[in-house]
Amino acid sequence: MDAWFHCENPYPFVAQDLLDGTDSVRASLPNKYCDPKVAAQLFEETLDEYLLCDERGLNITSSEHHAGINCLYGASPVVLGIAARQTRNIRLLSMGTLVTVRQDPVRVAEEYATADVISRGRLEIGFVKSGGTEMASGNANPIGVRERFWEAIDLIGKTLTHHEGPFSWEGRHFTHRHVNIWPRPWQDPHPPMWAATSDPDDTAELGRRGMVNIMVMRGVDVTKRACPSRRPTALATRPSSMSATPTKKECGSAASYCGSSTPA
Repeated sequence: MDAWFHCENPYPFVAQDLLDGTDSVRASLPNKYCDPKVAAQLFEETLDEYLLCDERGLNITSSEHHAGINCLYGASPVVLGIAARQTRNIRLLSMGTLVTVRQDPVRVAEEYATADVISRGRLEIGFVKSGGTEMASGNANPIGVRERFWEAIDLIGKTLTHHEGPFSWEGRHFTHRHVNIWPRPWQDPHPPMWAATSDPDDTAELGRRGMVNIMVMRGVDVTKRACPSRRPTALATRPSSMSATPTKKECGSAASYCGSSTPA
């Protein structure tokens, strides 16, 4: 079993009356209440904690949220790039990249290929569909979010694994005439991929794709409902490059990834 350290680096230094008077502390609290000096100290403390994790063998996760005091990791790839250079041993998970909000999946692939190279193959990439506050801050349309989610992952996967010169992509949601990223990722074929969902259809799709299914604050009952939909597809397509850290269970005659993995 691997252990993961999770910190969203919140900003707790706002007076209660200001919090009570805003529509949403996760979306519309004015950033004039954010002191950059305080934010810098919070980042320094968190990065120091990552160094301690590297010493103690705790893998780390970096969540991506936007426009609120609950998380200062709006630029999660930047944080992971710093951690990739400063640490030496632990796995680094972005959990998760809001690919339904980000307008350019190829750029996401570039960012994480770079972090994977800097870390010399210790990166893990996580995806989430995003919620209402992220949709607003990213000027994204919630209609078609599931289709956009899977197409973005497909495009990122091809971008990370295609090494024979430029290719083009003509999809329903994304179009690219010239895709040819440098550097390519360290891990072959690409860093292990995770996604957060408890929807049975999406859970089954993760099993087919050999991706790790993470469920955040969903509880035992929801996890038990999701697991059976993942189990048959995971048995058929057991991931070959997954290096960390789902819960393993015996499913039939083979060990398979059929549970959820929640960072500690």
